[in-house]
Amino acid sequence: MESKPVIELRNVSFRYAERMVVRNLNLVVGEGEFLGLIGPNGAGKSTTLKLILGLLRPTEGVVSLFGRPLSEFQEWHKIGYVSQKAASFNAKFPATVREVVETGLLGRTGNWWGKRREKRKQVMEALELVGMQPFHNRKIGDLSGGQQQRVFIARALVGRPHLLILDEPVEGVDAEAQSQFYDLLETLNQVYGITLVIVSHDIGTISSKVGKLACINEVLHYHGNPADFLQQRDLSSVYGHDVSLVQHQHG
Repeated sequence: MESKPVIELRNVSFRYAERMVVRNLNLVVGEGEFLGLIGPNGAGKSTTLKLILGLLRPTEGVVSLFGRPLSEFQEWHKIGYVSQKAASFNAKFPATVREVVETGLLGRTGNWWGKRREKRKQVMEALELVGMQPFHNRKIGDLSGGQQQRVFIARALVGRPHLLILDEPVEGVDAEAQSQFYDLLETLNQVYGITLVIVSHDIGTISSKVGKLACINEVLHYHGNPADFLQQRDLSSVYGHDVSLVQHQHG
């Protein structure tokens, strides 16, 4: 039995001025899937995420979320997003871990002050889920890179999304923290049933973690089983240069 589509891109293209960034993308991500999105620099991966999130409008084609075209979609609380900028967070920002996670609720759940106890409970539950509840009163800048990344995921999870999108979330994070991070994503996907989409440059590692892999370089070159993709010998034809696959063993 096929899962319900959470994300659908139908003949989607996008251009900046005269430059075509992505062209004729057709991609479906089903409920409960864990998709890795890969491709060379400038291939259109981040643009694709922005199209999915409604931050950009396609030049051609239709993007749908949870069965509705973006023009009709209103349930943004179903989506959590961790951007590339999270990895370069200002360490001097004077906020506690709890306050950072609370910002994930602003603007999406009505009157904050009228439901303060309920909101605090949601924040603490999100922090517990990522193993950061004991740090809730610590300043965000006092944490390690891996700990900060867990806090940013808690901020994305606090609204209890059905879909979590992460754009190169382990940039600048050490190997041990990366291992713990991927363990967390596996739990979110397999135990809590959250649909995950993650952009990564690390082909070897991401291929060992996700259920499906999509490779974009302006067009969609591949979408399917990661093992089958790794067996392709001529990845240089997709990336435009020689590709070295290093499959890391985490955990």
